[in-house]
Amino acid sequence: MVINIDENTHFSVLNKKVRESRDSEVTINGCIGQRYIATGLSGKTITINGTPGNALGAYLNGCDVIVNGNAQDATGDTMNSGSIIIHGSAGDATGYAMRGGKIYIKGNTGYRAGIHMKAYKDLKPVVVVGGRAGSFLGEYQAGGIIVVLGQNDDGLPIINNFCGTGMHGGVMYLRCEKLPHRIPSQIAAQVVFGEDTPELVEIVRDYCSYFPEYDADMLLKANYTMLRPDEKNPYRQMYTDN
Repeated sequence: MVINIDENTHFSVLNKKVRESRDSEVTINGCIGQRYIATGLSGKTITINGTPGNALGAYLNGCDVIVNGNAQDATGDTMNSGSIIIHGSAGDATGYAMRGGKIYIKGNTGYRAGIHMKAYKDLKPVVVVGGRAGSFLGEYQAGGIIVVLGQNDDGLPIINNFCGTGMHGGVMYLRCEKLPHRIPSQIAAQVVFGEDTPELVEIVRDYCSYFPEYDADMLLKANYTMLRPDEKNPYRQMYTDN
């Protein structure tokens, strides 16, 4: 099914058409800020040509969403499973309270990506950012994996301030040689080599399968700063392991 819209199309009209479509593949052309696309959906592949609005894929439950453009804030809010592939950049709070699935971003993401991410049993959410991430990356992260590859060309650091504030679970991999500044004291940092880290190898190769502009071998022949909650972290003591 192909749905052609413009700036005058109300998000509720669009989302009703997507939900009611019996086709497993839906293409949306001309998207310009419509919100809540694919909320709670499963069993469809949705291709969006344009810029979806806030809460794309909120509570996503098995859909695959491909965005040929940028995405706005709260992409993948509380998503359970499926994938969101963004061939551009994403706004703030990407993967907020994400519980499963994957979000792969070719470009950058804004503030508070991965906030309150969590994992449960075999559900382990993954967020990969091709460029850089804004402040408060992984704030209160409780589980899952965040990878930032630092392929931005704006000369800015791979992350901004207050990365990992309140982090008490999960792991981050930042493709950089030096420990980023202002890492909270409850975070343990370790330098690892990409090719020697199996879960990172699997994630980066999968990511590059969607973005052939990136060379997985090149990205993995580098050091990464791995961030985890310190075992003595007072936050971590309040939670069970992933």
